[in-house]
Amino acid sequence: MPDGPLIVQSDKSLLLEVDHPRADEARRAIAPFAELERAPEHVHTYRLTNLGLWNARAAGHDAEQVVDTLIDFSRYPVPHALLVDVAETMSRYGRLTLHAHPTHGLVLQASDKAVLAEVLKSKRTSGLLGERIDDETVAVHPSERGHLKQVLVKLGWPADDLAGYVDGEKHDIALSELATPRIGEPGEPKPWDMRPYQSQAVDSFWFGGSGVVVLPCGAGKTIVGAGAMAKSGTTTLILVTNTVSARQWKDELLRRTTLTEDEIGEYSGTRKEIKPVTIATYQVLTTKRKGVYSHLELFDARDWGLIVYDEVHLLPAPIFRMTADLQARRRLGLTATLVREDGREDEVFSLIGPKRYDAPWKDIEAQGYIAPADCVEVRLTLPEHDRMTYAVAEPEDKYRLAATASGKNRVVEQIVNAHPDDQVLVIGQYLDQLEELSQHLDSPLITGATTVRERQRLFDAFRSGEISRLVVSKVANFSIDLPEASVAIQVSGSFGSRQEEAQRLGRVMRPKHDGRTAHFYAVVSRDTVDQDFAAHRQRFLAEQGYAYRIVDAEDLDTVA
Repeated sequence: MPDGPLIVQSDKSLLLEVDHPRADEARRAIAPFAELERAPEHVHTYRLTNLGLWNARAAGHDAEQVVDTLIDFSRYPVPHALLVDVAETMSRYGRLTLHAHPTHGLVLQASDKAVLAEVLKSKRTSGLLGERIDDETVAVHPSERGHLKQVLVKLGWPADDLAGYVDGEKHDIALSELATPRIGEPGEPKPWDMRPYQSQAVDSFWFGGSGVVVLPCGAGKTIVGAGAMAKSGTTTLILVTNTVSARQWKDELLRRTTLTEDEIGEYSGTRKEIKPVTIATYQVLTTKRKGVYSHLELFDARDWGLIVYDEVHLLPAPIFRMTADLQARRRLGLTATLVREDGREDEVFSLIGPKRYDAPWKDIEAQGYIAPADCVEVRLTLPEHDRMTYAVAEPEDKYRLAATASGKNRVVEQIVNAHPDDQVLVIGQYLDQLEELSQHLDSPLITGATTVRERQRLFDAFRSGEISRLVVSKVANFSIDLPEASVAIQVSGSFGSRQEEAQRLGRVMRPKHDGRTAHFYAVVSRDTVDQDFAAHRQRFLAEQGYAYRIVDAEDLDTVA
């Protein structure tokens, strides 16, 4: 009997024995199509979902590969019904396709007449489809392209969109052969090339037309965006999380492409520039005036040939609605994780596009492009008085009480003192806790209230080594480039957010010039919801192969 690391069950759960010699190999093999649900010490539970299987199909994996993987790594015979279900689920993707018809414009075509009949019968497609052209083809109202794809995913028949894209306004963009130093850094321009996985990501996206590229934090998603822009050679609209991120995108494009200052505009709360390459923030686009999104005209301001969505897992709901009307334009989503805490992964799939490229974090680490990471959960026992206060607190107050326990200050100070030669980030959710830590550590604090200019000044001082510690709120979760940060200490987070945990670890995973290991500490209060939420947050990183060591706060001296 084969002795594989995987137990495949008929309820579509996969149990992976972590200590098995083939466990890492199995994890990498199932990652393209299975989602991790639970990751305790010895057995990790994955789940097969329709969306996961469709994403795998869109990325070029076929049912035969998935079935072979399950059989190869399974300890026991795989239930035949499950293998049939996998094959049938994956075959649902692409039985309906969207095409540009020479006389009827946009059409929905079926390779299976019964599927088309089912779709036409559904009340959900009412008003989205036009005249019946033949047994296999029906006209689609061009303005409903995005909405129809959303509905088809909900009906279980995801369409492969082959209808093509408008060319957009031509604009020459090329990657430079020399990368200039970052602003404020000494030195001469240096030759550079895209890393192999970045080139593969660009090619996979371009071949697919639209979709999402998933890469670890620190692996150069911005460069993938620049590569796609060079391939497109058109005007480009880039949507980012905040103004600091917008300026980092601009700096990177100026460093690595032929674009000049005059060709890149910023569309944010403070500036409203529309140029051949325009970088806009989600926040400004979702601002309402008198109940109306007043900046929607930006989407029609130019004939954009490419729209880039940075941190696509954070896309606000109004941007989804706007994107439904942009299906004729190429769309590239960039993210470190497709996990959305609001469960709207299907909208990313149908409106931005399916996953086109995914590189496991450990693979990129093995190639030396991101730093190896040591993850430690430090558990703090609350004093008796605090435990009693927590025990009788209202449920909605329990997390804040546990997450902001005063004993965490002492633990953070111990960790900081154990890393005297490292650049340290202290990251948290609650401002009063962070203000207290900032004073306790005598370190600058960056929050949402910090001006963009002051944020940039402090980030620059941190990059240059002028300051070695920063206390930051969740404004630093995303798109902040701090390559020299090598220690992150998380004191509180957004409840059980898996994508936040990934982003925060990503802050310290830029490769170090001396090859040092990055350290990520999560400080949690024992026997509270803080500990429960920490376990949930760690699921995504466990899926990527990162194991947390659990250490008692009293034993910290033996860790760092």
